[in-house]
Amino acid sequence: MSTPDTAPAPLTRDRLKAIIGGSTGNLVEWYDWYAYAAFTLYFAPHFFPSGNPTAQLLGAAAVFAVGFFMRPLGAWIMGIYADRKGRKSGLALSVTLMCAGSLLIAIAPTYETAGLIAPAILVLARLMQGLSVGGEYGASATYLSEMAGKNRRGFFSSFQYVTLIGGQLTAIGVLLLLQATMSEAALEAWGWRIPFAIGAVLALVVFWIRRGLAETESFKNAKDSGAPKSGMLALFKHHPREAITVMLLTAGGTLAFYAYSIYMQKFLVNTTGLSREVASQINGGTLFIFMLLQPVAGALSDRIGRKPLLIGFGVLGVLCTYPLFATLETTRDPTTAFFLVLGGLIIVTGYTSINAVVKAELFPAHIRALGVALPYALANTIFGGTAEYVALTFKNAGWERGFYWYVTAMIAISLVIYIRMKDTRTNSAIVED
Repeated sequence: MSTPDTAPAPLTRDRLKAIIGGSTGNLVEWYDWYAYAAFTLYFAPHFFPSGNPTAQLLGAAAVFAVGFFMRPLGAWIMGIYADRKGRKSGLALSVTLMCAGSLLIAIAPTYETAGLIAPAILVLARLMQGLSVGGEYGASATYLSEMAGKNRRGFFSSFQYVTLIGGQLTAIGVLLLLQATMSEAALEAWGWRIPFAIGAVLALVVFWIRRGLAETESFKNAKDSGAPKSGMLALFKHHPREAITVMLLTAGGTLAFYAYSIYMQKFLVNTTGLSREVASQINGGTLFIFMLLQPVAGALSDRIGRKPLLIGFGVLGVLCTYPLFATLETTRDPTTAFFLVLGGLIIVTGYTSINAVVKAELFPAHIRALGVALPYALANTIFGGTAEYVALTFKNAGWERGFYWYVTAMIAISLVIYIRMKDTRTNSAIVED
């Protein structure tokens, strides 16, 4: 374990302001990211004019994927930036890129008026957003963990997933509001631009808030200590064990999260046979409860340690993933389906609520943002980003249950890491205050 950086704790008022500012910004970042997916049905025809609706959605989905695969690059570039220029600077840069991306989509010309320039602008906007989200994770996880204080790190850092899910639910909420207050024709013609304009304005507000945040003492001390500069070579040369640990502990957790959240809505329709409306209600309701559980589990980790929660997720994930999915295949009762999905998300909470602080506690301050962001982004892209594709591939091949075994196997691999690693709560590289 790396030597802890030493620094006095920030004042309580600064600490609370930092937590609120960092969390609010994270919510806006994820709102902007998910707004694209929520409104794809409305804007896709304006950028991909094929008469085939499926082809239009595939074009929009391809651009979404481009943004997703930019996240490791964003984690690399902006992780280094946050380690060298400061957590506050990294947070401000990430929200600036997100603001620019959302604004571009809001004002982008259509294919009818600009030809191929229109989808090119959409791609550029999504590239900016991918870089932003990739950098946001490392910067916000590091900032929240460093500002929270020893006895509250698990609790406060859990708000990263609260705001992640909150951003997704906010995007869905804006969609439902616009659907209720605008005609279908108006929403298809120009109303789809509204959520992206909202996102750009909110991002500007968050930029202003983040510029006024206090810098962490951990970063100030690392900067003054003459520690080596952050970089990919330094990360994998001096901290290979920690970097690999982050990738492996993330693999099972991020795959399970995407399986029970993003993919689950489609599973309930395509496999279980529920209607789209019912599937959306189940997805939204379970995610809301899941969001509320994050601080509870985070606070628990401050009392009993991070390791018991991770092991709990690993053991229950290995034992319950196959039975949960297999039972969901055959249930036709929405209430039963709701509680089965919620059960899966409760299990995943053991990972999601504390994954950010666990990663931050593994690295010294001078390379912490990069160490948290890059290995996570790689694992998230490889396992989380492909979860839906892998699931549908198994289904298309006629062996849908192969996906259940795949998720179980990846959780088992992560479980081995959870058992072997030290509890980062009592073996933290963050200052003990």
